[in-house]
Amino acid sequence: MTKRLTGEYQFNLKSKNGLVILTSEGYTSKVNCEAGIESVKRFSQYDSHFERRVSKDRKIYFNLLASNGQVIGTSQRYGSDFACDKGIASVRHNAADSTIEDKTHSRLAMRYSPSSL
Repeated sequence: MTKRLTGEYQFNLKSKNGLVILTSEGYTSKVNCEAGIESVKRFSQYDSHFERRVSKDRKIYFNLLASNGQVIGTSQRYGSDFACDKGIASVRHNAADSTIEDKTHSRLAMRYSPSSL
């Protein structure tokens, strides 16, 4: 969990090898961000909460949705349906026993935001 330059909180779900497999939307409070993490753990176990999409550059990605249809997190872009399905499987596997690493007070975490990368 990190804090953006805008003051919003976000989280990244990482695989066991440290690769980011899901990035959250921005949250206005740390408590809401933590609730988003719990939502990932809960909803990632159901295929019906994954929405597969195609980006403008024709790459495949997915959103993980809450029960109200709101996007909890978005994956990276994939070159094939097979790779996207492996990404979904990785989110399922890694979310179940994930732990929170709070980097909201780290200077480096606050220095960079997704829009600046």
